[in-house]
Amino acid sequence: MFSKILIANRGEIAVRVIRACREMGISTVAVYSEADRDALHVSLADECYCIGPARAKDSYLNMSAVLSAAAASGAQAIHPGYGLLSENAEFARLCEQCGITFIGPSPEVLFRMGDKDEAKRTMKAASVPVIPGSGLVENPEEAKRTAAEIGYPLLIKARAGGGGRGIRLIQKEEEFDRAFSQASEEAASAFGDGGMYLEKYMTGVKHVEMQVLCDTFGNIICLGERDCSMQRKNQKILEESPSPAVSGSQREKLSQLCERAMRAVGYTGAGTVEFLMDRDGRFYFMEMNTRLQVEHPVTEMVTGIDLVKWQIRVAAGLPLDFTAEEASLRGHAIECRINAENPKENFRPGCGKVTLLHIPGGPSVRFDTALYPDYSVPPFYDSMIGKLIVHAKTREEAIRKMQAALCELVIEGVDHNGEFLLELLQEDAFQSGRYTTSYLAERGSL
Repeated sequence: MFSKILIANRGEIAVRVIRACREMGISTVAVYSEADRDALHVSLADECYCIGPARAKDSYLNMSAVLSAAAASGAQAIHPGYGLLSENAEFARLCEQCGITFIGPSPEVLFRMGDKDEAKRTMKAASVPVIPGSGLVENPEEAKRTAAEIGYPLLIKARAGGGGRGIRLIQKEEEFDRAFSQASEEAASAFGDGGMYLEKYMTGVKHVEMQVLCDTFGNIICLGERDCSMQRKNQKILEESPSPAVSGSQREKLSQLCERAMRAVGYTGAGTVEFLMDRDGRFYFMEMNTRLQVEHPVTEMVTGIDLVKWQIRVAAGLPLDFTAEEASLRGHAIECRINAENPKENFRPGCGKVTLLHIPGGPSVRFDTALYPDYSVPPFYDSMIGKLIVHAKTREEAIRKMQAALCELVIEGVDHNGEFLLELLQEDAFQSGRYTTSYLAERGSL
């Protein structure tokens, strides 16, 4: 087992990884930008290193700076969290060359599954159904010709995308040129890769993803699905497990598809396979996230499996010591993403100083955050400032528990979306479980 791990991330996920390491008796190293000097993860870690200015590209995305901090600290491994460098094949390869373990899949797997076009080809070869669409399009002219063949409406998606960036919905041909240019430029800025592909836009669908955990001994365990259909501008805002739309037999089918897919790519570590589920209950592969998901806590709540600890154990060469049956789903969990934004002002991003903070408590209530009283939320990073997660015996009980927890959550000094989430939980579409990925757009919440 590792004795020291560097966490190449910030915010709540850095805090989450530090806590897991502490429970395992592993020393931790934090890296931080100048804007994060007073961040919680910096004070919780055993060591810390400033790696650059506020902007992520000059600090958290600076591979040389991160690796220099790892070398200076003597860290044996790097946990990338999610976002930032977590799915960067080049970074994983550099770690390998420096003799530092990257806590995640191999560089080869990261490259194959991080390239959305290559990932779709890999899934097709493994007999996993994929969403109809194109391969990588080389230029706008070729893309427009391909779009006419696929038919409108369709989605332009970034090859290296994530977090809803580099995606545009196009309803008709007249919108194509501007949307393609915007999506490609956004992707190039966010991921350093402007490569795009096209996908048929499917309406009235559920976004269902399966959590997988794989070791280096060929063991593959599927840890149930999460329903992530409540989305605003392609970004998830609420997740639950199990999905109210997935039956036991469908869950078994999903697990079989995912196991087949993981064997096809030789996957190791924690990962998530994302699908769209149509009105007839058919599943189509969308993409794979080769890292820890923001919404991993709902799976932890319903299975009792600590995914971060198992990421670390697998990376250290240990086998999974439990079966799928031992990790079967128990009860229901819901997660709400708490974002620093003002829903009443078109979701305007917020920042500022936390003047009062009260975190909800009680049995099976969890709040993953890096906030503390008098902390100043910086304007340079993602707007998510916390994740509120609850677990109960039934979905109905979990909804009521989440409503109670949101009513108890107090964050003053920074705008947040707590009241908006509380409204969503009370609406018929959510209560019934019938909501789809287009629900908020049709509701007029975009």
